[in-house]
Amino acid sequence: MSTTDALAFWDGVYAARPAADAPRPNARLAETVSDLPPGQALDLGCGEGGDALWLASQSWHVIAVDISAVAVERLTALAGSHGLGDRVNAVRHDLQASFPQGGFDLVCAHYLHTPFGLDRSTVLRSAAHVLRPGGRLLVVDHGSTAPWSWNQDPDIRYPSPREVAAGIGLDPETWTVERAEALHRVATGPDGRTAEVTDHVLLIHRVA
Repeated sequence: MSTTDALAFWDGVYAARPAADAPRPNARLAETVSDLPPGQALDLGCGEGGDALWLASQSWHVIAVDISAVAVERLTALAGSHGLGDRVNAVRHDLQASFPQGGFDLVCAHYLHTPFGLDRSTVLRSAAHVLRPGGRLLVVDHGSTAPWSWNQDPDIRYPSPREVAAGIGLDPETWTVERAEALHRVATGPDGRTAEVTDHVLLIHRVA
């Protein structure tokens, strides 16, 4: 399907939800990043902006990207209303066609899944290459299907973090895998329902 189809789909997903006043950061982001010194961050698939706003509140400067113009416009307004407009730059990117430029101390990609064509390995390889030495790439994927997920395919298979790392194909002399694990937690969906879910967590460190 085309970029136009993907844009219309994700605009529809976000437009169907009330704009969040205070979106929460993803749990795996907060637990992983809290002890890191703030710097330049790139948030891939920023959605409602909980991660970008949390990072900015921790003194990070964030470029937050999403294919949805609705998501980007809402995050821009929300960052301004929270007094974080100088630390959050929300921009629209179709990661299948373009990738943000620059050097980053942190790149995070939480639940970067889509029903449309996306070469995730290429996107994540690009993410690793924009890391500065000492920077980290945090990839958090679904490891189970939540009741509120847009994808309810009973035959879906979730690759392990090690499989994702292998697919990215990075030189181990430059990038090392710091974490690759499946973690469980109780999550709350957009409609308020709760369920136990599995997160696949991959943390890659650029050492050179």
